[in-house]
Amino acid sequence: MLRVAEAPPLTHRTPAPTWLVVLAACAGEFLVVLDVSVVNVALPSMRADLGLSASGLQWVVNAYSIAFAGFMLLGGRTGDVFGRKRMFLVGLALFTLASFAGGLAQEGWQLLAARAAQGLGAAVLAPATLTILTSAVPEGPAHARAIATWSAVGAGGGAAGGLVGGLLTETLSWRWVLLINVPVGALVLAGAARWVTESRAGGTRRLDLPGAVLVTAGTAVLAYGIVQTEAAGWTAPATLVPLIAGPLLLAVFLLVEGRTRVPLMPLQLFRLRSVAAANAVMFICGAGMVCMWFLMTLYAQNVLGYTPLDAGIALVPSSVSVIVGSKAAPRLMRALGARDVAVLGILVAVVGFAWQSTMRADGSYTTSILLPGIVMMFGAGLSTTPLAALATSGADPDDAGLVSGLVNCSRTLGGAIGLAVLSTVAASRTAGGSDPEALTAGYALAFRCAAVILVASALVMLLWMPRRTQHPAAAGEVGTE
Repeated sequence: MLRVAEAPPLTHRTPAPTWLVVLAACAGEFLVVLDVSVVNVALPSMRADLGLSASGLQWVVNAYSIAFAGFMLLGGRTGDVFGRKRMFLVGLALFTLASFAGGLAQEGWQLLAARAAQGLGAAVLAPATLTILTSAVPEGPAHARAIATWSAVGAGGGAAGGLVGGLLTETLSWRWVLLINVPVGALVLAGAARWVTESRAGGTRRLDLPGAVLVTAGTAVLAYGIVQTEAAGWTAPATLVPLIAGPLLLAVFLLVEGRTRVPLMPLQLFRLRSVAAANAVMFICGAGMVCMWFLMTLYAQNVLGYTPLDAGIALVPSSVSVIVGSKAAPRLMRALGARDVAVLGILVAVVGFAWQSTMRADGSYTTSILLPGIVMMFGAGLSTTPLAALATSGADPDDAGLVSGLVNCSRTLGGAIGLAVLSTVAASRTAGGSDPEALTAGYALAFRCAAVILVASALVMLLWMPRRTQHPAAAGEVGTE
């Protein structure tokens, strides 16, 4: 373990206005989430230019997602130990440099390596964004609004990926879906260095390296095994070995954490039902919802014949809808409570996913993309804000970075595994067919399965999440009853 001595007093200076701190944190979160989806519409161009295989295309998405999810808990804890501002800057710098390298890639492996490095930078950056934001805004209604803004920006980043990727791919080149991060990242770096105040956990802290290695390896290996199901099938050794090894590594991680004096993941966090239940639901919702952007982009281009830019524009109303849902959540939370608003949002999303599963090969834009997309993403936005608030309520301030990392890890790992599973479902239904009818049947089945997953997440929320959280001081923040 690495021991970090108690930090000397931080230099005091006039703090920046809160809105500037929130702006910097949300800008970092926007970049992180944008890059999960921005490459989707550029995938055909990447394949033609770099000669990527069909499985290689999926790895352009999953190399980022798996590295992001795998290193998230370590990234959150390094913020607690070494300083949240410092790790925000380190993560953003790595993310920006990796984006530059990916934009200049000449071979498929170079692009995949750059995407993995982006994911590593994002894993350090993302937990710091939520911790910096929640530390800058005192508890109460303003705190809930700040979390809603963070949720909306994060959801909007995923939603805007289609439009940004389509616009850059069609007007410039697929390379600019990565290179655009360079000037934006530089601006956010400059702003964060000036506006954000350093903070870290008090006292002497240790970085649990054995735990970090185990949880990173376990999550990455498990996600890899899920991805292999499409290429090799569920019964192939290349699939079964990582599917078995991943959970075993995670089980060893839990055993180590239970015996370590200063663990990476204090297991007592999960004694808080609000934290445990919200993260479980965040994981399940990610597994069901994240596939929407990937599948809708493929449907628009491969079935309806849209250009990358047209596909991005077609999803703009969904992008707006997820932001509206996120910003509407705090007011409803005060009236109904965080748990009930989260359940309501999930059920609204279920309606949208079920509607989307009725898509047809000759469907119109209004009924096959516009209206179901608005319903799906309004529900997603409405549920994300209360889930994020509940998942961070009641934890020790010294564990703020870790808890933020856990929130992001739950959402991202769930999304990566859900995307792999639902892509496999769609491919199995298509059975090798490439005509519009076969592709539509595969996408529709994936949306039906996603709706079932979301119903399961609503049941978990109702049965596990208490109506009152264990942190009464946060009542104004999360809308408990």
